[in-house]
Amino acid sequence: MNISDHINSSANIINRRSLLGQSGIALGSLAAASMLKGETSSPTNKGLPELPHFKAKAKRVIYMFQSGGPSHIDLFDHSERINELHGSELPKSVRGGQRLTGMTAGLKKLLVCGPVSPMKQRGNSGTWMSDMVPYTGKVADKITVINSMHTEAINHDPGITLLNTGSQIPGRPSLGSWASYGLGSSNSNMPSYIVLISQGNGKNPGQPIFSRLWGSGFLPSQHQGVLMRSGKNPLLYLNDPPGIDRSTRRRMLDDLASLNKETYQEFADPEIETRIAQYEMAFRMQTAAPEIVDISNEPKSTFKLYGEQAKKPGTYAYNCLLARRLAERDVRFIQLFHRGWDQHGSLIPHLTAQCKDTDQPSAALVTDLEQRGLLKDTIIIWGGEFGRTAYSQGSLRNGRDHHGRCFSIWMAGGGIKQGHVHGKTDDYCYNIEKDPVHTHDMNATILHSLGIDHEKFTFKFQGLNARLTGVEKAKVVKEILA
Repeated sequence: MNISDHINSSANIINRRSLLGQSGIALGSLAAASMLKGETSSPTNKGLPELPHFKAKAKRVIYMFQSGGPSHIDLFDHSERINELHGSELPKSVRGGQRLTGMTAGLKKLLVCGPVSPMKQRGNSGTWMSDMVPYTGKVADKITVINSMHTEAINHDPGITLLNTGSQIPGRPSLGSWASYGLGSSNSNMPSYIVLISQGNGKNPGQPIFSRLWGSGFLPSQHQGVLMRSGKNPLLYLNDPPGIDRSTRRRMLDDLASLNKETYQEFADPEIETRIAQYEMAFRMQTAAPEIVDISNEPKSTFKLYGEQAKKPGTYAYNCLLARRLAERDVRFIQLFHRGWDQHGSLIPHLTAQCKDTDQPSAALVTDLEQRGLLKDTIIIWGGEFGRTAYSQGSLRNGRDHHGRCFSIWMAGGGIKQGHVHGKTDDYCYNIEKDPVHTHDMNATILHSLGIDHEKFTFKFQGLNARLTGVEKAKVVKEILA
């Protein structure tokens, strides 16, 4: 046999697949072997060994996402002059040539619309809040209100995608997936990232919510969010078919894991490891998930705190209660999506309905976590993808269009200052005058609270070190940190 024949011999060919199969399987084989032996006492998703980068203030996140764009001007952003400006035309100097959406670009006049409900200073901190959110007013001394959020997006899908994934272009990993990838899970019986959805009584139906908002993008798929539904069967495809008992299911999974392990040894595809881990997780969740949604053991005081709607599966109040129960079980990232905040018309009745849905349970979650000693290491965020215009869409107080130049969110717990207001807008609540906070800055701050340096937290994708906060210069908003 000559040298050429020897090189081309099938017995001596080392292609990329076989090389990976022989040299890159050690870690995966150990993981698979431990699963086959039933060693599930510790989480299989342990995160990255180098994280956290520094001591974290928070262990978990509850993100109460208000889809559609809550009106900052009606709820949290107070202006001394806005009421006297009510009914006047928005000056061109204030608008500054801003691009308008197609819904208001054709208006002959942009008439300033003051808040539809009175605002008062709340708590010892004196934080301004609308009468529409009286329960949130009661926890004013526990939260930080940021009135200087801003975004480039002026439409819902780009806006909600940017806030949740760091990019207006779909397909990037979500914030919760990044947290799962970096920090892993603290509970072997539940996913590290859980999603809950509710529809409000404002605009119904609200803007669509897409599963890619909690997708893992280019990260391993085990880090994608898991949608938990209301009712006795909170997760799809979790129940065993009729005639299959727990011991039979265990034997089936053991056999399936053996086959998957053999496939992994041959191909070294990391998604095979994910498949093994997810089957095992589903097996453990068959017991854990139904127990979480069973609120029959909650005392009457719980429903007095959250409101009677917390007894009704699928409501925002019910999901807030589930968020507390998930936090008690150390789920890393819990995200509530509540639809219905898109008030282009019927501003007063729809905004009133949305506040009635969300105000009491949102404040209750802060109070409940504090009473249980969980608020100190749980970071809570309340807010949407942008705000609403200071001018009316249509006749005065008919509705408000999208507005990304400034909007309000609030945060609590996890090292966030209490009784604090950050940022300031102009008299029209239209432009930021002080301390702007971009959506990238907000994500950088959330990661910082979890002990992660957002600039060092990257994943190699298409030859680049991709990160949640993008290539722009994002900053941690240290002024809101305790």
